[in-house]
Amino acid sequence: MTCPDKPGQLINWFICSLCVPRVRKLWSSRRPRTRRNLLLGTACAIYLGFLVSQVGRASLQQGRAAEKGPHQSHDTAEAPFPEIPLDGTLAPPESQGNGTTLQLNVVYITLRSKRSKPANIRGTVKPKRRKKYAVASPALGQEALVGPSLQPQDGARAADAEVPGYVQGGNLAKAEERPWRLRGSGVHVAGSDFQRRKTQESNIRIYSESAPSWLSKEDILRMRLLADGAVAGLQLLSSKSGARLLVLEGSAAGSVPGCGPSPCGLLKQPLDMSEVFAFHLDRILGLNRTLPSVSRKSEFIQDGRPCPLILWDSSLSPTSNETHSSVKLTWGTYQQSLKQKCWQNGRVPKPEWGCTEIHHHEWSKLALFDFLLQIYNRLDTNCCGFRPRKEDACVQNGLRPKCDNQDSVALAHVIQRKHDPRHLVFIDNKGFFDRSEDNLNFKLLEGIKEFPESAVSVLKSQHLRQKLLQSLFLDKVYWESQGGRQGIEKLIDVIEQRAKILLTYINAHGAKVLPMNE
Repeated sequence: MTCPDKPGQLINWFICSLCVPRVRKLWSSRRPRTRRNLLLGTACAIYLGFLVSQVGRASLQQGRAAEKGPHQSHDTAEAPFPEIPLDGTLAPPESQGNGTTLQLNVVYITLRSKRSKPANIRGTVKPKRRKKYAVASPALGQEALVGPSLQPQDGARAADAEVPGYVQGGNLAKAEERPWRLRGSGVHVAGSDFQRRKTQESNIRIYSESAPSWLSKEDILRMRLLADGAVAGLQLLSSKSGARLLVLEGSAAGSVPGCGPSPCGLLKQPLDMSEVFAFHLDRILGLNRTLPSVSRKSEFIQDGRPCPLILWDSSLSPTSNETHSSVKLTWGTYQQSLKQKCWQNGRVPKPEWGCTEIHHHEWSKLALFDFLLQIYNRLDTNCCGFRPRKEDACVQNGLRPKCDNQDSVALAHVIQRKHDPRHLVFIDNKGFFDRSEDNLNFKLLEGIKEFPESAVSVLKSQHLRQKLLQSLFLDKVYWESQGGRQGIEKLIDVIEQRAKILLTYINAHGAKVLPMNE
């Protein structure tokens, strides 16, 4: 007889050693069978019967295991244990010496990480399933970047005229500052090139099946390129604004200085962050005149602070160094051209009308856009239509007193494309949200008798706030830099109030609302 080695077996043998002699003595002796002795004897008999049943069940299980043979034991030993960590925190069931497995009464629980959800934004499509879009790689080549803005332009390198924030190849080579050294773990230096920084998720977040309808596929592709593209170089431009040219990966060898065939972005100061807001507002209003713009931050840029990054467009026409415009216009000639309605309805203007190549409807779009953002550096460079602050450019440059003869004041930042001189390109779109209602610049609307129907309909539809929230939420860095939804709502409050004032102005002056989708 083997000695029991389990606590339960020890208890059973101890009870049996006490019960068996007592039962035998009770039934064999001549002592009176008292009530107490009968109860003890009955209890011991019941317990002995329970032990006999357990022994019979165990012998039956051992017989079945012996019939199945070693094949079953082999499968049992190699069967996988689902939901068990691989770090050894839970061991597999014990294996007996006869080939059987002692199954433990254990329930394994798997903890699943909670899925992150987007902010609850009114008008944002609820994410039924979250698609992880791959980051657009600049190495896709120029075939993926459809449009003239990323195509090489031979004339861009030949022209030395400087655009504000945009310089051609000649000026870029003349920049006395050395290229900035990139530091930090985000970009690694390897010779003259920089390796792609590894990003798990794009900074342009889209949780629905498709992007908002006012943003084209090219817009989303270029926004992802600007927000997530690896940096191949950084060059300080010879401009007063302190802008830098950020060359993104994917360009051909030797094309980095000229930035002709390679995708590039114009990196501005953190104070120019309203450029990103202006881009989304332009797309929502259906104007489509601004260049794609995102907010980006890196360890080597402004100490990690977010900065606006605007797509470089090498197809822009050369500009004058004085007015930074591709068209020479003064306030007087501009007002005269508005009266002639140049190029409207396909009518060719006469030479004596003083028209430019720009279509008449372009000025209506520009005036509406500049009024909502209170941009004065195009149509009112001397700040004659409002009370400027000390930090405004017109006061810093001493242009404020020159408002007596406004007809001779030149317009600035009026830009066209070389292949499309009929339409304007809105650049340098730094807006001002702190301008009070009693100090709005109504001079921007002077001479404008028609307004674009697409933009006015959005302003009247009461959906401007919803669309701006949905659109600005895509840019993760910009959204967080403005304090999240609470900060974005304050900016939208200003635009909505100015939209009401603009609609009142249109009704009071009897201005026409026309479709301008030529």
